[in-house]
Amino acid sequence: MQERLSIVVPVHNEADNVRPLIEEIDAAVAGLGPCEILFVDDGSSDDTLARLIALKPEFPHLRVIQHRQCCGQSTALRTGIVAANGSVIATLDGDGQNDPANIPALFDAWQALRQTAGWALIAGYRRHRKDTGWRRFSSRFANGIRAALLKDATPDTGCGLKLFDRDLFLAMPYFDHMHRFLPALAQRAGARVQSVEVNHRPRLRGQSKYGTWHRLWVGIWDLLGVMWLQRRAHIPDIREISAASLESSARSTLPT
Repeated sequence: MQERLSIVVPVHNEADNVRPLIEEIDAAVAGLGPCEILFVDDGSSDDTLARLIALKPEFPHLRVIQHRQCCGQSTALRTGIVAANGSVIATLDGDGQNDPANIPALFDAWQALRQTAGWALIAGYRRHRKDTGWRRFSSRFANGIRAALLKDATPDTGCGLKLFDRDLFLAMPYFDHMHRFLPALAQRAGARVQSVEVNHRPRLRGQSKYGTWHRLWVGIWDLLGVMWLQRRAHIPDIREISAASLESSARSTLPT
């Protein structure tokens, strides 16, 4: 049976982006079976919430959740994932730079990886980023440092386009800015992680909410925290002992 998919999109002051993004998501997931789309308005001060509410009659699978105050992207993602009905979660940013048309490819990769793993996470890889030269450089630098220290074998953890088991996310330790470290946290929980190249687009509407230097200093402290979590993790090899296996073990120990 095909898993139910929930697409979770955190937004903050993205009034001009919500309609085109919802239209693209709705078209992209049409062939994936039952899906729901959850937009989490993270304390927007513009018309984002009003426009989302106005779109609900047009898109019956759209759900809208509001944070009365801005709590940040990680918290907004967690709010949406906790509220989701699906057992599989797809996430993408609300600025329109992630391409919803890539969701089916991530879903196919997740299904294939899930055959050999209890949990799986598929991370988007923006090989050809449509950002400024400075942002591309700072991202490559940060990804290189992170990969060297966390050894998460993921070239682009900053891409908002990801797909994973809902239970996997809920098993991870929650902290602010955790969305930047999801592959390492997934591996810590015993999941398999795979990167898939995705399309990346320039921002056409609205303004970026992130500054490079703020992300740098916050990221250093978070990186140290994730390294600490990795060192404290243990993944046990678990088996359940049944009555039949006990009887078999007892017979094998009897003298011949």
